[in-house]
This record gives sequence, structure tokens and C-alpha cells, in this order.
Amino acid sequence: MEIGQTFAGSATGVAPVQSDAASTALSSDFETFLLLLTTQMENQDPLNPIESSDYAVQLATFSGVEQQVRTNQLLEGLAGQMNLNGLTQLAGWVGMDARVAAPANFDGVPITIYPDPAAAAEEAVLVVRDAQGSVVERIPVAVSSEPMTWAGTDADGRSRPSGLYSFELESYARGDLVSTDPVEIYSRVTEARSVAGASVLVLEGGVEISASDIRALRQAS
Repeated sequence: MEIGQTFAGSATGVAPVQSDAASTALSSDFETFLLLLTTQMENQDPLNPIESSDYAVQLATFSGVEQQVRTNQLLEGLAGQMNLNGLTQLAGWVGMDARVAAPANFDGVPITIYPDPAAAAEEAVLVVRDAQGSVVERIPVAVSSEPMTWAGTDADGRSRPSGLYSFELESYARGDLVSTDPVEIYSRVTEARSVAGASVLVLEGGVEISASDIRALRQAS
């Protein structure tokens, strides 16, 4: 009976589990380990007993697994605390306007956008897409980084449906497309939350972004 191989299989199942489950599994595996060890000693060949060094190796293996589980628990606790601290800091951003390249929530009020044409651009076209990704407008614009306003109206002057709209700027040089870049807008931060262990900001319309995506913050207008 190779107790070392049997116990190794149990150890593999213990290491990655979460804190409470890990503690329960560790206790269960320890009892199983003692049972197997006792059974091994009772059923060993009297003429060829197991070396004491083999027992030492098995005990060391279990001890190593136990320490690894406890280390994992400690790291999980630290990670959770760091994430909580991050959310606390980001909570101060809730209610502010964040400048970010993300879809904007349109509710009939014109949206100010901040284009950034390529350095070599001779012409520029603003591309507007709806929440489904369909192009609703292609508007020739000045080759400039100055803010501009998207009115959100169709060819007949009627307001487009409320919802999320995203903006891209196509830069052209000598008639050729040089680059297509997302256009930044200001959007209200409505919530800070934790998603899969990461701190995430929620903008108007439900758009989720990372704090690192924000280029600027300002007081809500």
C-alpha cells in the first residue's frame, strides 16, 4: 500500500479551495491521513517494515500542504482587504463626471465629445454607433482636438432614441484611412463596485469601466 501516493492525491484536491472549505477539507484529510498511516503500520510486512524515514517524508508532505492552505487563506484575506480599501477610495468619485472613451448615455441632451485626430490627418469623420454597434451617423468634422457637440438628431431634426451611443474618429490622409480611434466623453459615475475581485466604476447607462481608463475627473455640471 503506497500511502504517499494516496495522500498526494488528497493534497492536490485541498490546495485551491476557499477559506472555510479549505479548513474543513484540511481537517478531513488529516483524519484520513492518520487512518491511512495507522492502517499502513498495522498491515506492514513484519519481515520488511517500512523505514522511519518514509514516515517522516509523509508527515513532511502533509505539513507542507497544511502550511500552503493557511498561506492561501492569508493571501485571500489580504486581497479582500486591499479590494475593500480600493472601493473606499473610489467611492469619492461617485457623483463626479469622468472623462473616458466609453459609450455615452443619451437622453435627448446634446453630448460634448473630445476628438483626438491622428497627427498626419488631413480629414476626419465622426462615426456614431448605437448600443447594438450599428452605425447611425457618419459626420465629417474639423481636424481638431477642440471639443464638439453631438446633437443626437437625425436627418429630419428629430431626437434619436434614448440609450447608449459610442463615438469613433476616423482620420484620413491623402484619402487613405490612417487610424480609427475611440472618442472620449464625460459621463457621470453612479457606482463603485467589486467584480471578480477587481474594483469597477459604473457610469450612467450601466457602462462598467476600470478606474485606470479614466483620463480626467470634474465636479458634476
